[in-house]
Formats: sequence, structure tokens, C-alpha cells
Amino acid sequence: MDELMFSKIDDKIEFCNSKNKITHTDFFTEPEIVKIKKYLTQKKIHNFFFFGGQPDCDRKMLFFYPQKLDYDLAFKNVNNILKIIRITLPNNLVSTFEHRDYLSAIMKLGIIREKFGDIIVYPEGADIVVQGENSKYFKQNLEQLTRFKKSKIEILDLNFIHEIIKNQEKIEIIVNSMRIDNFVSEIAHTSRNKANEILLEERVMVNYETIIKASKQINIGDLIVVRGFGKYKVTQILRTTKSGKLVVNLLH
Repeated sequence: MDELMFSKIDDKIEFCNSKNKITHTDFFTEPEIVKIKKYLTQKKIHNFFFFGGQPDCDRKMLFFYPQKLDYDLAFKNVNNILKIIRITLPNNLVSTFEHRDYLSAIMKLGIIREKFGDIIVYPEGADIVVQGENSKYFKQNLEQLTRFKKSKIEILDLNFIHEIIKNQEKIEIIVNSMRIDNFVSEIAHTSRNKANEILLEERVMVNYETIIKASKQINIGDLIVVRGFGKYKVTQILRTTKSGKLVVNLLH
């Protein structure tokens, strides 16, 4: 899968260089973005950036721009490439739809996940980040769905996108050391042995890289994802207990 992904990226690089035009890919997930950044670093490619509508979004497109352009000038083209589909619900449906309701509706249209970015949900509806060239297709087909029959669906410029608001909870955990198995044990509320099994099942990522070694050291600022238990950012070591254990603050 990675080889196919990198091959497509190479094609985009070649197009950008040969045509002297800004080009872009479909949307990537954070784990894919980590791999791509490493790949482009190895190839010494610098004229690129990732963006998906807002800095804090989960899914982003990869943009390449000609060497003759600087980043600021290239970034101004994003508004021409990305659009949002806004679904405004009728009053009787306000606060009744969740992220999965919008996602399942789009998937029913036969649109693959790589063709659209984040779905930003709020009580009155949702904003869906899409490529501008696909926006009319999205709008026309969403309007045909029964669940959105009485909703207002429109194509808007990226400037009108709703801000992503992430309500994060502060959590304190106590660990013997900064090894990843200690964190997995606390996050999953399980034993160290079971935590090691979770690691070996490749269910743990640190900064979106899969980790299987229990001895992996965690640093402040690291992002830990344990599949089935969520995403946690390590923000601070609060104190050391009398027994030498560490009290660590996480954001969930």
C-alpha cells in the first residue's frame, strides 16, 4: 500500500516540476502524513505543504508548488482548490445528527473516503471539506438523500468554514517510568502484560507511528493513540511521588 501511495506522490512531483503548476493529492490521514513527510525528506523535496481546511484538521491534502513560487504565494491558491459543502438542518432536526450520520450518508453515495476531508459537526448542521472540482457532485447527490431532503445544502468558500472546537479533558495518571507500556496500561486500565499484548497487536501509535516495543520512551508533547481507547497528548510531568513514580498530565 505504501509503495502505491509513494508512486502516486512521485507522479504529482513530476507533474509539478514539468508543468510548473501547483498540484495536489487526495486527502491523507495523520499516520499517512507521517510516512509521507519521511519519504519526502529522504527525497530532499521541500516545496510542499499539507492542509485540509484548518490547521487543526485530521485529514489533509498534500500540495506541491513550483520552485519559482514561495510558500505564502502558493498557499493563497488553497482557497481556489478547497471548498466546503455546508448542510444546514431544518429546525426540527437541530442537534440530532452526529458525525457518523453525515459520514454514512456520504459513503452511501459511493464516494471513497480519500475524496473528502474533515466533517465539522455543529448543532445546526455540518461543513464537509471537499476538492472544489468535486463540490457540485457532492451537493447534487447529497440533495437526493432522504435524510437531507429538507436541509439546505450549499457550496461555500473555505473562508466560511466553521472552526473546529475540540473539547479536551485533562487526565492525571501515575506511571513507574516514561515507557510506553506504562502509559498503555493506564490508558487502557489494564495490566502491563495486557498492555504489551496491545502493543504487539499494533494498536498503539506515538505521533502517528505504530509502536510495538514496550521500552519506547515517551516525551512531553508526544501524542499517544491506543485503538479502542482514544487519543492522548502528554502535556506535563506534574510531580514525583514518594515512591518514585511519576504523576503525568494528559489531554484527551
